[in-house]
Amino acid sequence: MKSNFIQLITIITLCCVFSGIVQSQQLICDSVNKAKLLTFISRDIDTIGLEKELPLFSILSNDDLITTIDDNFIYTDSANFYFYDDLTFTFETDTNFTSGIKITVSITNISKDTVIIENMVPFGQNNTDDYITGTGPWNLARTKLFRKGKEPIGVILPDNAWEIGYGAMQLSDDISLCAIARRKEVENGEKLRYKTYLYPVGSVNYEIFIDEYKGEWQNGLKLMFQDNYLFDLENFNDSLYKREDLSWIRNQYLMTLLFAWDHEFYDDRKGGYHFKDFLENGENLFGGYDVFGIWPTWPTLGVDQRNQWDLYADLPGGLSKLKELSLWAKENGTKFFIAYNPWDQSKRKEDPYKGMAKLIEAVDADGVVLDCKGSSSRDLQHAADSIKPGVIMYSEGMAVPKDMPGIIAGRVHDAIYMPPPLNLNKLIKPDFAIFRVCQLSQGRIHREVAISLFNGYGIELNTFAPGRPDWMEEELTYLGKAVKILRENSKAFNSIEWTPLIPTLKDNIWVNEFPSEYKTIYTVLSLIPEGFSEPLFRVNRNTDKHYVSLWHHMELLPEVVNNKLYLPVKTNPFDRSHLGTRREGSVDCIAIFDKILEVETNNNLVSVNSNEGDKILVWAGNPGYNNTPSKFDTVSININLNELFGRYEGKFVIQLFEANELIDERIVTIDPGTPRLISAVKPTLKASTPPDGMIEIPAGEFKMIVGADSDFIPYPEYDSSQTIQIDKFYIDKYPVTNNMFYDFIESTGYQPDDKTNFLKHWQDGKFQKGTKNHPVVYVSYEDAIAYANWKEKRLPTEAEWQYAAQGSDGRLYPWGNDLDTTKYNTGKESLTSVTEFFNGASPFGVTDLVGNVWQLTNDIYDNGSYYFIIMRGGSYYNPTSSWWYVKGGPQPLNKTQMLLRVSQGFERNATVGFRCVKDAE
Repeated sequence: MKSNFIQLITIITLCCVFSGIVQSQQLICDSVNKAKLLTFISRDIDTIGLEKELPLFSILSNDDLITTIDDNFIYTDSANFYFYDDLTFTFETDTNFTSGIKITVSITNISKDTVIIENMVPFGQNNTDDYITGTGPWNLARTKLFRKGKEPIGVILPDNAWEIGYGAMQLSDDISLCAIARRKEVENGEKLRYKTYLYPVGSVNYEIFIDEYKGEWQNGLKLMFQDNYLFDLENFNDSLYKREDLSWIRNQYLMTLLFAWDHEFYDDRKGGYHFKDFLENGENLFGGYDVFGIWPTWPTLGVDQRNQWDLYADLPGGLSKLKELSLWAKENGTKFFIAYNPWDQSKRKEDPYKGMAKLIEAVDADGVVLDCKGSSSRDLQHAADSIKPGVIMYSEGMAVPKDMPGIIAGRVHDAIYMPPPLNLNKLIKPDFAIFRVCQLSQGRIHREVAISLFNGYGIELNTFAPGRPDWMEEELTYLGKAVKILRENSKAFNSIEWTPLIPTLKDNIWVNEFPSEYKTIYTVLSLIPEGFSEPLFRVNRNTDKHYVSLWHHMELLPEVVNNKLYLPVKTNPFDRSHLGTRREGSVDCIAIFDKILEVETNNNLVSVNSNEGDKILVWAGNPGYNNTPSKFDTVSININLNELFGRYEGKFVIQLFEANELIDERIVTIDPGTPRLISAVKPTLKASTPPDGMIEIPAGEFKMIVGADSDFIPYPEYDSSQTIQIDKFYIDKYPVTNNMFYDFIESTGYQPDDKTNFLKHWQDGKFQKGTKNHPVVYVSYEDAIAYANWKEKRLPTEAEWQYAAQGSDGRLYPWGNDLDTTKYNTGKESLTSVTEFFNGASPFGVTDLVGNVWQLTNDIYDNGSYYFIIMRGGSYYNPTSSWWYVKGGPQPLNKTQMLLRVSQGFERNATVGFRCVKDAE
C-alpha cells in the first residue's frame, strides 16, 4: 500500500530532474531525452538506479506503439515540446499536487489526417512488471491486466475509466512505482470508449498520477484504485456506508427483477397472484431471493396519460395488495424493491421525489431500482429517508468512483455479455454491494455465477425478456451452491483487505484472497477444461489453523513444493467446447479456519465442543438448500448420527456459525460398510449392593484391545490406544441358566412373536433333566432383553463384558494368559453346568466366561446392509474340518465375534446364551 513517509515527485519539461514540493525525492531523466527515466532518489536520499531505461509512457497512434524513449521521440528546446511524426507532446507538472505526482500530457495532431490515439500506459506497456490496457477485438470490456510471466486476464473497470492505463515496476526490495493515466479533455476530436479520434489540429489531454508503494504488486493497484479512487475525487464522503440502517444490502447476494405482467407474478387466467409461489419455489434451489423487485412501468409506460406511480396503483388489488405482498416477502426473508424511471416526465406531472416517497410508504418498499442511472442523489435518498430508515437506492449501472459516495449498491450490466473474470470495481470500494445482471434469455449463467463467486459479489436474476429455458433448474442449483458460500462468508467478502490474484503455481487458474476475523476465504476460478487437482497457492505453517474446501466440503492438507507449503485445489473438468461461452469455467472456494470446533467421534457418536459461536448445523452429505441439516442452538453437543440420519453412509459436515456467519467447519466420514452402533444402553435402577447372584465390578479403566478372525464383513473400529473408562456396575456371576429362564416364563407367561427355534432344546415347555444349571440357549436378543427387563437388569456392553472378564491387565483368559483346559468346558462337546469350572473365574470372580456358551452383549451394529450383534467368549462347539467355519472353543478375551441377524428364529442358536448387568450407585 502507499508509503506513509515517502512522496514521489516528478519534473517539468525543461529540467532533467522531475521534482515537486518535496525536493529530496526525484526521478532523474536522460539529459537529452527528458522523458527517459533513469534514476529514482527516495526521500531518504537513497539513489535507486533503474535496471533499464524506462519511458514515461507508451501510447498507440494509428495502431503503432510509441514510447517516450523511442529514437523518433524528439525533444525541441526552442519549441519546448516533444514531437513524434505528426504528433506533438507537452508535459506539465502540478507542483501543488500532494498525493504523489500529477503530470498533464497534451497530445496534438499536426497532420492533415485523423489520428487514432489509444492505450496510454505509464512506464510503457512492454517495460513494466504489471500493466493494464485495452487489447484484442473491440467489445464493451476489452481491458486486460498483464503480469510478468502470466497470461493476461480481463478486468472490469468503472464506466468512466475503460480507457485507463496502469503501470507498475519494482525498483528495489522495498520500493515500487505505480501510475495511472486518465484521459481528460478532447478538442476537435471524438472521445470513444477506448479510442480518441483526433482531427487535424485536434488534441487530447491525459493526466498521469505516479506514486510509490511497498510490498506485493497488488498494493500498487490498491493505492490507485482503493486509496485514491482513481483520482475521481479528492475526498470520499462515506457517511452512507457508515449508516447501520443501510448496511443490510452488503449481506444480500441474490436479487430478482420481475415485470408485473410476468406469469410468475400475476396470471389472471390462473387465479391471479402467484408471487408467493414464485418466492417459495426458489427456496430448495438457492435458499430463496434476498431481494425482489417489481417493475410495472417500461415498456408499457406511455400508452396513455398515466405516469409511473399510477401504474403501481392500478395493479390488481391496488397499493394495499402490493403492501400485503411486500410484508409477506419480508416475513419470509425477502426485501421488496420498487423502480423509479427518471425519464418519465411527459405524463401527468408529479414531483418525482414525492411520488417515490409516497409509493415507498404505501407498499413498505425496502429499496428503489434507479432506471437508466449509474448514480443516486441526496434528494432521492432524502426522499426515501423521510419515510423509513434502511431504504436502498440501487442503480441500473455501476457507479463510477466520483458517484460512489451517493449510492451503495449497483450492477454489472448485462450489456457486457461476457464480463472479464476480475472486477476491479470491487477493489475501489469493497463494501459497495455489486450484483451481476443475468438475463436467462441470454443463455446459461454458469460462467456469470462462477465469476460472481470469484469476485465475492451477488447475482441479479433478470427475467424481463421472455423465456424459461429447460436448463434453468440445473443452473439455478449451481447458483444456489455459490450463493450459499457468499451468504455464509459475507464478512470476508466485504473485507477491505481483500487481495486479487495471489501468486499461484499454475496459470489460467486464479485465486482471490478475502481475510476476516475467524477465517480467510480463497475463491478460485479456473479456465482449465481438463480440471485441476494439484497444489496451487502458498500458505504458512500454522498448527492453530485448518483448511477446508467449502465448494467440495473436504478437509485439506498442505503439500510441500520446493520446501514450501501449498494448498491443493480441485476444480472440476468441463467440456473444452464450452471455452469462450457462458458455460466455461470451474471454481473452488477454500477457507483457512481457526481451530474452534473440537470434534471427537466414536462410531456413531460424535462429540462437538466450541467456546465460540451460537449455532451448529450437522449435515448428512454436502450442505445445500436441497438438503436439511440438524440444527442445534448451542455450541456443545453429543449426537448419534444414526438416530439423526438413519443408515446414511458417507460424509457428515459439521458447521459452526456466529450470527449466520460461518466460523468453522469440520468433516466426519463414515465409509460405506462401516459398522455403526445402533443399540442404546438403557440404564437400570441403581443398586447400592450386589443383588443376589451378581458380582461387583469396581470403576476403573483399561485399554480395550480387540481383534477378529475375519474382516470380509468389517468389524467396528477399536482404538487400542484409547483408555476406556468404566463406571462401577454389577454383573451376573454365571450365565443365565435354564432354570432361571424357566422362572421368568412361569412368572410372566412370556412368548415371543416369532417362536421359531425358541427354547428348541426344551421339551413340553421344560428343560431336560440334568440341565437345570446349564446356560439357557436357543434364545434371541429380544428374548434376552425381555428376561433382563424382568430382572430390572440389562445386557452388558462389549466393553463392560471384556472389563469384567479381563480386568485392567490385558490378560488373554479370565485366569491369565495361558490356555488351561482345567478351567473351561473342553472335550465334552456339549454344554456343562455354569458352576463346573469355578476355578476359571476372572479377577473379579466372574465365572464361565469362555468355552461353554457364546454370550450376547447389548451392542447391535448396522453396516448399511445388515445388522449383527456382538457376542463374546466362544462355546464348546468347535468345528475343525474347514477354516471357513466360525472358530469355536474358548476364545481369548481380545477376540470378538458377530452374530448376523436375519430374524429372531434364525439367530437362536444351540451355542449362544447371555448374562446380565445392573447399574451401581
